Amino acid sequence: MTTVAQYQALAARSHAVITAHQHPGGAYPAAPTFSAYRGYAWLRDGGFTAEGVSRFGDVASANRFHDWVSRVLADRRAQVDRLRSAGAAAPVEQMPPTRFTFDGHDGADPWWNFQTDGYGTWLWSVVTHARRHGLDPARWLPGIEVAVDFLTAFWDRPCYDWWEEHVEHRHVSTLGAIHGGLRAALSVLDGSRASAAAAAADAARQLVLTEGTRDGHLVKWLGSPAVDGSLPACVVPFGLVDAGSPVAAATLAKVAADLDADGGVHRFTADVFYGGGQWLLLSALLGWNLARAGDPAGARRHLSWIADQATADGELPEQVPHHLLHPASRPEWLDRWGPVATPLLWSHGMYLILADELGVLA
Repeated sequence: MTTVAQYQALAARSHAVITAHQHPGGAYPAAPTFSAYRGYAWLRDGGFTAEGVSRFGDVASANRFHDWVSRVLADRRAQVDRLRSAGAAAPVEQMPPTRFTFDGHDGADPWWNFQTDGYGTWLWSVVTHARRHGLDPARWLPGIEVAVDFLTAFWDRPCYDWWEEHVEHRHVSTLGAIHGGLRAALSVLDGSRASAAAAAADAARQLVLTEGTRDGHLVKWLGSPAVDGSLPACVVPFGLVDAGSPVAAATLAKVAADLDADGGVHRFTADVFYGGGQWLLLSALLGWNLARAGDPAGARRHLSWIADQATADGELPEQVPHHLLHPASRPEWLDRWGPVATPLLWSHGMYLILADELGVLA
């Protein structure tokens, strides 16, 4: 059985891994040694990583990340304004990216770039950080306003999901992140921008409740019968559905039934990426929700499972191959991109969140 001291040691190591790899400009690289991720920072990954660092008490590191995002997004003001003017005619290939180089550019190699969830995740993350530590969020207002304007214009447009797949669909986890981010941002907005943000958040929630549920639980995308390991985020932290509500309870139960194997959570049942392993960050996300739902024993089961996946030097990977859904597909990805991303900073950030939620950080 893992002891509190061991949990705390891994938390300290997680913080050290994150901050050791933080770029001097503030960005958190997704995975510093992985062939397809190194050199890039995602708003989604970084937003959750910053939340873990903020909970750990490292205000300076989280500030640097949020400073970086705000600068990068403020530099996109003209681009977002042009897209908003184009409205429905705005082409996907001109949308701001989901990942950025450390100097804020798009990057030279092609990627699945039109994803709106990261912008919502960052809004939630920066406002939550400011509130926790009594900071003035006006410091990040230039970036906040760009993110809000982008989301209020394009919140209902199909885009790639958390996993950079299925651009043709409207994904419930994406709508959850947009809702959570816009709702959080209301505390720092005023006037017409605040009204637009509130209207978009409410519309996203209503759309999900109308078209994004089946048999009482949330689904992967509008009209799908399947669930996704990212769906618990629609409950905690994004509040698209209320914690403790029948929809929340049914969603957590369905995700656990379909995707949880011995404490490790899969992305979705058709996942072939590296054979469809168990993702540490999704285990932490489900554990976070269980803790909020009054099941600390269930949450600690996930914390323990994550701790068991650490390498000998305390690094946490993106996923592990103990319970592959589609093992025949794993060699293809090993040949294409090499070993699984280790460390993945998002995994370390989510571990810090769950450890804090369970009161074992200090």
